[in-house]
Amino acid sequence: MSEAPRLDRQVCFALYSASKAATAVYRPVLDELGLTYPQYLVMLVLWENEPRSVRELGTELGLDSGTLSPLLKRLEAMGLVERRRSVEDERRVEIHLSDAGRALSARAGAVPQRLADAAGLSAAELAQLHDTLGRLTAALHSAI
Repeated sequence: MSEAPRLDRQVCFALYSASKAATAVYRPVLDELGLTYPQYLVMLVLWENEPRSVRELGTELGLDSGTLSPLLKRLEAMGLVERRRSVEDERRVEIHLSDAGRALSARAGAVPQRLADAAGLSAAELAQLHDTLGRLTAALHSAI
């Protein structure tokens, strides 16, 4: 008779637990910035390259428009982003950083280090974990 699956041996549960723990470490750091974790993710994408269309943001973050639109409205109400119609295609809405949104990136620079410090892993171990998770994500997306 085969052994029943055990929770402590499931990769899915290890990923879930690690994600929850990482988000919990991020929470107080992001509170200092006035951002939630999903808002932080949107800001990261925009700090890398802006403007971005709503569709591009959704694709990159894996969020549907029903989740992303209210999030962007809140960021706009906070004065961090501006939503504008594209000059080339009026149907397309582009998200631009405001001056305050650009300035916030300097304050957010310490966020990754805070997670690294809490994780207690070396830079090499974190880089290896990042690479492994990237490969796992790509493989799982291919399997869908």
